[in-house]
Amino acid sequence: MNRRPTLAVVAEAAGVSLKTASRVLNREPNVADATRERVLDAATSLGFRRNAVAADLARGGFSRLVGFITGDLANEFYSALASGIERELREHGLQLLTASSDEDPEREGSLTGELLERRVGALIVTPAGADHSALRGEIAAGLTVVVVDRPAAGMDVDTVVIDNRGGTRAAARHLLEHGHRRIAFVGDAPHLWTYQERSAEFLATMRDAGVPDAERWLRSGAHDAAAARDLVVDLLAAPEPPTAVLAANNRATVGTLQALRDAPGGDQVAVVGFDDFELADLLGITVVAYDAVEMGRRAAELAVARSADPDRPVELVVLPTRVVPRGSGERRPR
Repeated sequence: MNRRPTLAVVAEAAGVSLKTASRVLNREPNVADATRERVLDAATSLGFRRNAVAADLARGGFSRLVGFITGDLANEFYSALASGIERELREHGLQLLTASSDEDPEREGSLTGELLERRVGALIVTPAGADHSALRGEIAAGLTVVVVDRPAAGMDVDTVVIDNRGGTRAAARHLLEHGHRRIAFVGDAPHLWTYQERSAEFLATMRDAGVPDAERWLRSGAHDAAAARDLVVDLLAAPEPPTAVLAANNRATVGTLQALRDAPGGDQVAVVGFDDFELADLLGITVVAYDAVEMGRRAAELAVARSADPDRPVELVVLPTRVVPRGSGERRPR
């Protein structure tokens, strides 16, 4: 197996000292043009590639790498988050490494360790686990940590979330105002903070509207479209099926639509989805919308600011949500 040449091999091929070769390849000044050209020619012919992370750290600087642990890269919400993060980091000469925890706390922990071994200068996390206090030591040692979409338990760090409760309240009221009382709530895994916030606000809004038994319409476990479809199929088979569904994430919305497509009278059931998604406007799906790209950008912005000033006050950024009526959420019960 061929191995990439070392700096020492380049120096020997160019006929210079190791220190001189290092100065050339690290773009340092005060090297004769002829010497610089000789070292660069040797590096090119040998296929040498500079270790930028090691070079930055050796000079007492910071790694240009930022790690992002996301919930599920296949979900367009997390792709939008990553896009916003990457765009902002690029403006500061930083590069993004992205990994997916698949909402598994153990996998999140192992990915955190792997990224730290790669000496990332900052870590942006969508928390899947319930306790992140183990990162306190890393933060004390200088690691920048920002959490996005959900707060982290066990540590006080910069956080970017959306107005989950306000968005859920507006969605539930929207359906109530259109005459619905039997409203189902279909959400993600119950251990996730976003599910807890949205489901709690749904129940509170229903109680305030005089619907005391809304718990019977509450369903969790809709992490993907297939699971959501099965949950909605069961709801529709009940003696008193719901006349409306509040789908608490974009995958749950897709699964809900699949279930309604195959159900008799499914086109009469109102739907409001939390999270906008591709083609939702063409399909006429009413959603709770917000700017996921901006959410990622703000998280990256906080990471850059924290790296520059570790003693700055911790910030909580809450981005607004809004109901976008497109037709599905405006159907009245029959």
